[in-house]
Amino acid sequence: MSSELYEIRKELGVTEEWLYVLVRDEEENLFWHALDPVSGKWQRIPPMPDMLPEDEIIPMSASSSYGWWGLSSHKVKELLRGLFGRKDSPDKSPFCGCAAGSVGGCLYVLGGFSRASAMRSVWLYDPRVNAWKEVAAMGTPRAYCKTALLHGKLYAIGGVNRGHAGLTPLQSAEVYEPAANTWTPIPSMPFAKAQVLPTAFLADMLKPIATGMAAYQGKLFVPQSLYSWPFFVDVGGEVFDPMSEAWTEMPRGMGEGWPAKQAGTKLSVVVGESLYALDPTSSLDGSRIKVYDSETDSWKVVLRKVPILLDLSDSESPYLLAGIRNMLHVITKDINDRIIVIRADIYAGTPSYQTAPTSALSNCAAGEGLSETEPERWKTIASKNFGSVELVNCQVLDV
Repeated sequence: MSSELYEIRKELGVTEEWLYVLVRDEEENLFWHALDPVSGKWQRIPPMPDMLPEDEIIPMSASSSYGWWGLSSHKVKELLRGLFGRKDSPDKSPFCGCAAGSVGGCLYVLGGFSRASAMRSVWLYDPRVNAWKEVAAMGTPRAYCKTALLHGKLYAIGGVNRGHAGLTPLQSAEVYEPAANTWTPIPSMPFAKAQVLPTAFLADMLKPIATGMAAYQGKLFVPQSLYSWPFFVDVGGEVFDPMSEAWTEMPRGMGEGWPAKQAGTKLSVVVGESLYALDPTSSLDGSRIKVYDSETDSWKVVLRKVPILLDLSDSESPYLLAGIRNMLHVITKDINDRIIVIRADIYAGTPSYQTAPTSALSNCAAGEGLSETEPERWKTIASKNFGSVELVNCQVLDV
């Protein structure tokens, strides 16, 4: 239970990577489950605190709607409208819209909404003591923000907050220093492409939002979109360099080719020194794993026909991505409603695979019809039935 044990394990190179998965049940409650990928055993960690200090709460209109992250799939369209003006669907779920990150072997949960209130609160889960505690609050109340770990610091960028006409996107950003337990503002995203809209009408109608973030090659890459119900228009993105504390435009090929999932969000994971994303295409080729090639500024397919049930699941998040032990993993659900963790046969420096892998899920419709002669590219490392739940988020902790 002491920090000394963790530091010694880290020095000796014998720390363990555990996967923490956030799920939501039918009553909109959020729960974290931890997986030891070596043994394949799951553990449920204590629930997140449901009471927050009043001075951490920023009152909001009870008629406001809150967005898409952490809500059941049947509410997605309704709440997307509400994010930019429609007034219904009050929040009933504590931590709705919270973000998550990991630093120093601990899990962090940032902001979100509670009882129709936006929050600055940040909660830390320490696996050594199996308990939650509150740490320094963010400078700005925010929900649905994007997080990333870079140089031992946790960045929180964008999200939404209360505006005069409901919720409005945030351009602000801040960084957390664990040792000092402090948040420091960093320059806001310029959203440069949103500033050059030709008319005030378009500027009012199209709302700029950050749709993802990845810590890659020592910088923060933030894809962005302009939103107007029911459409998301990709506008590339911007890159933050913590050394110069300046934002620049994202490389064109990177922004235009970054795969998007439902509600316009762009999910990715860095494994080793490579940036991966899953393209949930509905074409006959099926979903594909892509890797970004910085030399050619393009996304290349490395695995085809990822065994996820996009066509059979109504989940808002039919999949999540994680890097465990320097290997790419996909977290999804099978047709029996079990959460499964599958490992891709991709390693740093491996050449691009253009052949289709056989499915790791024998009962997964996404794998039917694949050639039996192709090499196996997927392996299921764990599965468990948690009841009727939906995937929300995942983090990998080095403990």
